[in-house]
Amino acid sequence: MGLEFCSIASGSSGNSYMVRNDDTVLLVDAGVSGKRVLAGLESAEADFSDVQGIFLTHEHSDHVKSIKTVGRRSVHANVYGTYGTLQAVRDKLPEGRAQTIRNHDTVTVGGIRVTSFPISHDASDPCAYTFESGGKKIAIMTDTGYVSIDMFDHIKDADALVLESNHEVEILRSGPYPYPLKRRILSDLGHLSNDTAGEVLCGILKEVNERKMPTVVLGHLSHQNNTPAQARLTVENALFEQGYYDGSQVRLMVASRSEPGPLISVGD
Repeated sequence: MGLEFCSIASGSSGNSYMVRNDDTVLLVDAGVSGKRVLAGLESAEADFSDVQGIFLTHEHSDHVKSIKTVGRRSVHANVYGTYGTLQAVRDKLPEGRAQTIRNHDTVTVGGIRVTSFPISHDASDPCAYTFESGGKKIAIMTDTGYVSIDMFDHIKDADALVLESNHEVEILRSGPYPYPLKRRILSDLGHLSNDTAGEVLCGILKEVNERKMPTVVLGHLSHQNNTPAQARLTVENALFEQGYYDGSQVRLMVASRSEPGPLISVGD
């Protein structure tokens, strides 16, 4: 078996993901209630007792809301994060089970190799992660204002990718958010737009072996400034302009903000 993952929740109000192989279950973030994290695990026939590692991307509440509960109940799991992230939530972490991971370092938990790499967001020391097992690779990258060459290099060969598609630029610009918040979201320390997600995905497909069809899940959608239909439309239009099609060169999905998604396998 290679790897499987599912989105437990993905959006501006809360984020959590599960990644696993035959003998290891990992969580990425705990930004919704412990009850919802458990429901997501149970949808994949797992529970807190199966979790062997929890990886935090940064300290914003939509990523760490229930880390105290989830960390306490996941009795076999260490909590991993950069120094800045762990310091920001240190009062919520289970005693003796916090593990600092530096960017570009790799740790092995069970049978899964996890690599951290820096992203650009207004947090202490934010990061994203890749997960590798059985010759397969999953990448989860949200909450970044732009995609650097280094970020791109980490995600370009993933068999499955969660890629931020936070907002539609014109909806955000004409919407009710105060101007400073709009500037923050649109800045290099903010969030990726649908347009940028489409550009990044086209760049990936230019480098993908023709026999490989990656699964890409658009995630971290804004409730106010995006919709699943809009995100898919904008990204599909970007693909079409470059001669790529959903179901031909890529499997394109959109993560639900509030419900666990399907269990996605990247195979042996």
